[in-house]
Amino acid sequence: MKAFILAAGKGERLRPLTDTIPKCLLSIQGVPILGIWLELCRRHGIVEVLVNTHAHADSVKAYLQHHRQDVRLQIAEEGTLLGSAGTVLTHRLWVGGERDFWIFYADVLTNTNLTDMLKFHRCQRQVATMGVNKVANPHQCGIVTVDQEGVVQEFVEKPAKPSGDLAFSGILLATPAIFDVIPKRIPADIGFDVLPKLVGRMAAYPVSDYLVDIGTPASYQYAQGTWPGFAVLAS
Repeated sequence: MKAFILAAGKGERLRPLTDTIPKCLLSIQGVPILGIWLELCRRHGIVEVLVNTHAHADSVKAYLQHHRQDVRLQIAEEGTLLGSAGTVLTHRLWVGGERDFWIFYADVLTNTNLTDMLKFHRCQRQVATMGVNKVANPHQCGIVTVDQEGVVQEFVEKPAKPSGDLAFSGILLATPAIFDVIPKRIPADIGFDVLPKLVGRMAAYPVSDYLVDIGTPASYQYAQGTWPGFAVLAS
């Protein structure tokens, strides 16, 4: 399988940490989060990964040259940010004839069992499956309403009045049909421009494993003390 690791964010909320280091290379207990993602991919049979870069692109390239984790890598440097959906659409030929492919937000720290999520996705037979988890700050997330069959019935990105606390986790499994709903303008965002169009055609997979968005100083420090590593994953 193939996966996008979306790593082009500027990390503005994490300054001054990200003044000299790209967000995806911030370390969790001594290991850059990008390296953690590559190890997760390796453990779950993802053999090819595309990493997009923007801020501190040379640092990301240098890291990836020496930390491939037995995964084939393609690096896509964006001089102008394409947006999360714009990146995916731009590289649709790289996806090729894959039955399914992953989209990961690089600032999410997780040891989610991707193999189980893939099984769930293929049983659901939807255009896409998003990982979902409960959050403390629903105003800052994409909030989801799900029916009893696990199909998403509503999705609102950063709602002023959240309908609940179940949120998109930054882990998405898609079929090539997703390309039909991505706008061709640049930039284009998955949360604002794509996921709302997939209501009724997208499943929600509840993530019960460790998952933290490290996008703020508080959550980054929290992750340093709580990250359990991969010991909880089945071999």
